[in-house]
Amino acid sequence: MAVTRLALFVGLGFSIYALSREFTLPLLLLAFGLFAAFIICVNIYYRWKDERSLFEKLRFVNTNELGLIGGEPNQFPDGAAFLDSDNYLDDLDIFGRNSLFHVLNRTTTSKGTTALATRLRQPLADPAAIRRDQQAISVLAGQTNIRQLLTAHGLPGESSGKGLDLHIDGFARWLQTPPVLFRHPGRQAAIALLIAFNLFAVYVWITSNNYTLLLAGVLVSRLVLALLGKYVGGQHQQIDHKKPLLDQYAGILAVFNTSDPADSVVLRDLKTRTVSAHGAIRRLSSIANYFDHRMNGLVNLFINTFLLYDLHCVIVLERWKTANRSAFLDWLEAIGSVEQLNSLATFAFNNPDHIYPSPVASAAGADGRQALFLETTRLAHPLIPAGRRIANDFTIGREDRLILVTGSNMSGKTTFLRTIGVNLLLAQCGLSVCAATFTFTPMHLLTSLRISDSLQEQTSYFMAELKKLQKIIGSLQTGEPALVLIDEILRGTNSEDKTFGSEQFIRRLVHFQCLSLFATHDLSLGALEQEQPGVISNYCFESVIDAGELHFNYLLQRGIARNRNASFLMKKMNII
Repeated sequence: MAVTRLALFVGLGFSIYALSREFTLPLLLLAFGLFAAFIICVNIYYRWKDERSLFEKLRFVNTNELGLIGGEPNQFPDGAAFLDSDNYLDDLDIFGRNSLFHVLNRTTTSKGTTALATRLRQPLADPAAIRRDQQAISVLAGQTNIRQLLTAHGLPGESSGKGLDLHIDGFARWLQTPPVLFRHPGRQAAIALLIAFNLFAVYVWITSNNYTLLLAGVLVSRLVLALLGKYVGGQHQQIDHKKPLLDQYAGILAVFNTSDPADSVVLRDLKTRTVSAHGAIRRLSSIANYFDHRMNGLVNLFINTFLLYDLHCVIVLERWKTANRSAFLDWLEAIGSVEQLNSLATFAFNNPDHIYPSPVASAAGADGRQALFLETTRLAHPLIPAGRRIANDFTIGREDRLILVTGSNMSGKTTFLRTIGVNLLLAQCGLSVCAATFTFTPMHLLTSLRISDSLQEQTSYFMAELKKLQKIIGSLQTGEPALVLIDEILRGTNSEDKTFGSEQFIRRLVHFQCLSLFATHDLSLGALEQEQPGVISNYCFESVIDAGELHFNYLLQRGIARNRNASFLMKKMNII
């Protein structure tokens, strides 16, 4: 193919040279024929190149999925930049290496990445909205070929430039700028007359060797181009090297528009928003390519001089802006939504043993509180491999509002709290959860599971914990329904002060509109169950010492943990 293109180009050059020596109709037809053949060969080459690139991207997509099945890390970004240690995102391992986001992420644009991160940071709270997203994810999960192509077309190529959506504010302002040439018939007519004059001048030069008119046309053309040079350059700068990115966007939308929305309202609405988007964005990609060609020396010297190439590019671009300025930003948001749904649907497909939960709207109880509850069977952590998961049945809210979870170190208390929190988050993202059944009322997640001090902020571990607890109380005071997950508070003070502070905190929690799980080593707190029966209940994870070995079954059971493993392990390791 390369040899053929070279031969056609050489033949075209020779025919143009021959035409300049002696103008004949056969030579002119030959030149046009060689030019057309050269363009066809170039298009075939780029089509083959695009097909090969897509094949390589699909291979990456499938290799990555196979790697995930084999326990290897996801090759897509882990979203560490979205981490916020002040809320549940850090406590539940939502962002960062091997996090929930890292397992979910199949996004390829910054719009998609942000949309997925936003959903995890701001999950749905309306049961109807959750069910709509469940339906969309379920429908898309069954379309494996579409999902793989969405990811593959979104993957940037080797020549991708800077992301358009990284500079979206400036681009949005540019879209609103008024046209300078388009919608100005007088200016367009003057351009057309100048081009016609130039073509006539070339004809006169070829047929009579008189170049007077040609020189006049060249001088006027270059003067016009110089006067509009700053404006043309500014327009070019806005879409400079954006073709790969725009092709990426257009490819995602083109694939999505071939998907079957079935009965999903969410997917149908997205397709309605993007039905014409991929064609329009592909057109903008072509215009960006036209502008990039103006930097070619031959294009600038000949085509720009005689045919005012720069001005044609500007007119075409201004026409596109006028037609699409109101819809373009919405298309970008739609791309983010498509990529978010694609990521979630891929997770649902990869976990066929998960079930879609049942969200229920909370109703006011006899005491005026909203009736919050969570009921689940065979609940396990979705990020723990299936062969190592230990599932538990769990209910809160029907009879009690706060559960005290006791148990020794390594018995599974904190993992259980994270299991509940992560699955509730998945449920409120419209995803399937790692359980046999899961019925719930939507709630905000408020957690204090992982505390760290800060030398930069001169914050001690103890003060960092207090600030986190203060933030939880502040959120509860808004009256929004919440699930509170607390792990072993007040570790930075003496045991008597810790017990007193924990008791007072628990007594305050039960007066808010929330459900709470409170993990602790302090067995004396178990007496609160007798103080407030039907409100506070005791559950535990026990360790078992058998034949001189320590074992954990990680099964939740009623009551207070009694076995001690710290002294046993210290003796076994010759510490005491």
